[in-house]
Amino acid sequence: MLYLIATPIGNLEDITLRALETLKKCDYLLCEDTRRSQILLQEYKIVVPLRSFHQFNEKKNEDKIIHDLKNGLSIGVLSDAGTPGICDPGQSLIERCYHEDIPFTSLPGPCAWTVALSLCPFSKRRVQFLGFLPKKEEEKKRALAHALLYPGTTIFYESPQRLIATLTLLPSERLTCVMRELTKLHEEHLVGKPRELLSHYEKNVPRGECVLLIDSIDFNYEDLSLSAHVQYIIDTFKISTQDALKIVAEIRGIPKRDVYHFIHRKGRVE
Repeated sequence: MLYLIATPIGNLEDITLRALETLKKCDYLLCEDTRRSQILLQEYKIVVPLRSFHQFNEKKNEDKIIHDLKNGLSIGVLSDAGTPGICDPGQSLIERCYHEDIPFTSLPGPCAWTVALSLCPFSKRRVQFLGFLPKKEEEKKRALAHALLYPGTTIFYESPQRLIATLTLLPSERLTCVMRELTKLHEEHLVGKPRELLSHYEKNVPRGECVLLIDSIDFNYEDLSLSAHVQYIIDTFKISTQDALKIVAEIRGIPKRDVYHFIHRKGRVE
């Protein structure tokens, strides 16, 4: 049996009784960082072999893990913090278990984005979680342009090193919440417009992993002409006309060439 075991995202006491019992009975544990996992095991006096399992070696080790599972071993998967398989190693292994009919289960527990959502004052009726945004600025702009037209709260993870750069790319009037150091001693929740949050973090260097939540807007593209829709995307997200044309076409479900013809040749989209 494969066990996906959620572990604390900061406070070591946020571990379930079931998780502790399961950790003890595993034949070995797959850990994103064995040093981080060892701290948790030492806290609860658990002695189990640890094996490194991260994005750079998971594919190489999969066959051996699948072999062990088929031979009846109990194996646990731990990320550095939170729930394995969510922006952490394990997804490919889970897919193999599905395809090869190997039993597996998840032990629920801490997850940074759900903790952040529960603390955030924004609506929870409709929510989308994006994981980590692309690192390159232009790719990040395009990702935001797609994501922030969603009629609900948008959530993603960001590193402290990239937080300020990301805040500069957010629409100026969109209320944003930054959750940092969740469950830890210096837990921080800040809500404001991007420029207000920038002012704070330019004076106070952010530390610790961050969760960003962005409030929804009352926006209906059907109220806009194609030209106005493209211009809105360009102005709001500071992206090229070419990228804006593509995004508008995808949102409206029409060929990109039709958007191009309408704007540049005064044609008409049927």
